[in-house]
Amino acid sequence: MRPFRPGVVPTLVVLALLPGLIALGCWQLGRADEKRALLAIHAERRVEAPLASGQLAQVPDPAYRRVHLYGRFDGEHSLLLDNRMRDGRAGVELLQPFHDQASGLWLLVNRGWLPWPDRREPVQFDTPAQALALDAAVYVAPGATFQLHPDPVGGQWPHLLTAIDPARLWQQLGREGFAHELRLEPGPASYRLDWPVVAMGPEKHLGYAVQWFALATALVLLFLYFGWHDKKKENDHGRRNESTGHA
Repeated sequence: MRPFRPGVVPTLVVLALLPGLIALGCWQLGRADEKRALLAIHAERRVEAPLASGQLAQVPDPAYRRVHLYGRFDGEHSLLLDNRMRDGRAGVELLQPFHDQASGLWLLVNRGWLPWPDRREPVQFDTPAQALALDAAVYVAPGATFQLHPDPVGGQWPHLLTAIDPARLWQQLGREGFAHELRLEPGPASYRLDWPVVAMGPEKHLGYAVQWFALATALVLLFLYFGWHDKKKENDHGRRNESTGHA
């Protein structure tokens, strides 16, 4: 049986790469579990009766909670969330402050998606002037949005942004407001409402996990193969046989 001689360099390469590949696979499995839990919570809370707006502050975990609102939109301080794609078309999501009359609370309500007619032309939208009864669901962002450059502060309304920060808006307007975005349900003030619950489903995370584990397996198999097939030793053995034959 041939001795196992992998060499110093291959051993160091495997020791450096293998833990990372396994860790990435396990991380993707963990992300898949997190997404399953989020989907389960969303499905459970979608069938619950809406809360009154005054109950929001008392809920320890408001994510995906449905809320009943009654009040008016503030159309003078609209936000346009840029780089939103639908069916291959670029557009924005329209978010506006909403003053709930029952609780006196300001909330940032996402009214849905609108297409860009042309980047040189502003997006057109209407803001209802009358008081409205609306249902919406709390959206808690999973983390900070990656931005190449921070959004500018101030400027002409509506503000075109790449990330939404309700707390920053309330500070800018000098108002007490709810800390999370609310996504409107179908009704008289809504535009296109088809947000994915999660940006990447658990099945994709499982697929990535399989890829990382497959790379780890391939690395180990190559390490074992070349450790038992010492090419230099075989070449030296072949040259000795040739020398013996010529002699």
